[in-house]
Amino acid sequence: MSTVLRMSSLFVRTLRDDPADAEVPSHRLLVRAGYIRRNAPGIYTWLPLGLRVLRRIEAIVRDEMDSIGSQELLFPALLPREPYEATGRWTEYGDGIFRLRDRKGADYLLGPTHEEMFTLVVKDLYSSYKDLPLSIYQIQTKYRDEARPRAGVLRGREFTMKDAYSFDLDDAGLDASYQRFRDAYIRIFDKLGFEYVIVHAHAGAMGGSKSEEFLAKAEVGEDTYVRCTRCDYAANVEAVQIAAPSPVSYDDAPAAHAEDTPDTPTIESLVTMLNQRFPRHDRPWVASDALKSVLMVLTHPDGTTEDLAIGVPGDREVDQKRLEASVYPASFRPFGDEDFARHPELAKGYMGPGVLGEKNASKIRFLVDPRIVQGTRWVAGADLHNSHVLDLVAGRDFTADGEIEAADVRAGDPCPVCVAEGRDGVLEAARGIEMGHIFQLGRKFADALGLQVLDENGKLVTVTMGSYGIGPSRAVAAIAENTLDDLGLCWPRNVAPADVHLVATGTDDHVFATADRIARQLAADGVTVLYDDRQKVSPGVKFKDAELLGVPTIVVIGRNLADGTIEVRDRRTGDREEIQVDHVVNHLVRLVS
Repeated sequence: MSTVLRMSSLFVRTLRDDPADAEVPSHRLLVRAGYIRRNAPGIYTWLPLGLRVLRRIEAIVRDEMDSIGSQELLFPALLPREPYEATGRWTEYGDGIFRLRDRKGADYLLGPTHEEMFTLVVKDLYSSYKDLPLSIYQIQTKYRDEARPRAGVLRGREFTMKDAYSFDLDDAGLDASYQRFRDAYIRIFDKLGFEYVIVHAHAGAMGGSKSEEFLAKAEVGEDTYVRCTRCDYAANVEAVQIAAPSPVSYDDAPAAHAEDTPDTPTIESLVTMLNQRFPRHDRPWVASDALKSVLMVLTHPDGTTEDLAIGVPGDREVDQKRLEASVYPASFRPFGDEDFARHPELAKGYMGPGVLGEKNASKIRFLVDPRIVQGTRWVAGADLHNSHVLDLVAGRDFTADGEIEAADVRAGDPCPVCVAEGRDGVLEAARGIEMGHIFQLGRKFADALGLQVLDENGKLVTVTMGSYGIGPSRAVAAIAENTLDDLGLCWPRNVAPADVHLVATGTDDHVFATADRIARQLAADGVTVLYDDRQKVSPGVKFKDAELLGVPTIVVIGRNLADGTIEVRDRRTGDREEIQVDHVVNHLVRLVS
């Protein structure tokens, strides 16, 4: 027996106007349709219809986790400081977590993620190789102090997450567990009913090695990813490894020479000056001939700061997300006037690699883009105002302290896989919403917290772990974003709050009696019905609500009942058909099943 949800008593209120703070279509429609309600920035109440969608998504996730033998448990959200202190994340998280103290002054946090707790519970209960492999998971509320919560439940401070962890004796076991979860994730996202892509990803705060994200394709997504036009390579921009050119010979390169370049503090003005005063014989000067140094101040989790110079080709910018991934867990900010005042040796606007580097005058660590390989020739600041150096050769005239993946990745860039394999594939860019993240943690948390078991020879070995996350609450918005239309929400059947939206129109008692009977018969046959039984609401309002709410099948009982038929509409395609009254229940049961 399924449920009949009657609109006359359902705790829902649809809105005709968009909420003032709505930034993306899914946020606007979820609020207007009465699925969620804002309490504070990034914090939402799940109203009955929204909660039904959320629970159906959780059920899909739970079914697939159970199918691969993962066992469900539930940790508290209020967690002690000590385990996070042991792994260093109490400090690493910085302002990103909610911290609090109890009445005795003990430190706690609201769980942003639970690697430490999973590790410790296994350590507490298991001690032998015979106990492994093991996989456990939970579906639980998480808390992160997002600096800029936005887009409704897509980026909130409180959200629901399924986090699972595998525990294996060796790396081969971890590979098998990882593949098992990856296959389960594909089945989950196939069932959720939206377009997605699997991309290589950066592990970020988790550390570890192999890492992949499942992204819902969406123009409003915060994640930019690239995919190759020729092979199956796809990666989040943070994880793209630049296809660096091979070193080149510089035996015939002329000596570096400084030239007067007045009033050229920008790349654009420099290129114009070079083409006017120092024309090349082979081609015009372009921005990519210049070496640009971008200065940042890093702040490490312990509060110490460090100056960093990043060398990139002049046609590139430093990508904030790529830089964030490269310097994690440090945060960063651009150099300001006060920072330049600390370094009088830096000629602002005319700075070059001559003074940069830990062994040079500035003592500023100097990291360069992988494209800046030995033998490449550049134009860079001469460390004097109104002067640049031409024919500056990497490896001959300057040496960096290392490389950094921080320059922006663009459509048309060579695919790193194709370059390695001698093909000519290029990258194209798209946007998506992160829906799932799987990665091989390895032994980071096991080492920090002492998770070891005895192997077959009675020797203690450190357990290796995998981590597998999905955001069910974010999935509600991602699915909505991927399936909505101009009329409202348009849920896939697997996650819709009801199977059928039954609309009784007009004032004829016979219409409502027939609708009531059909609703009860459908429920008895296992079909969940959202029944608009409101008697003093116009048909126009009911139809707009049905379109806004987005149940996949809309059944209209009204004037056509006099002809012995009932209209059945497909919410997604708009197709309509007239079904005989006596056949409509069987028709709908077949349709739903």
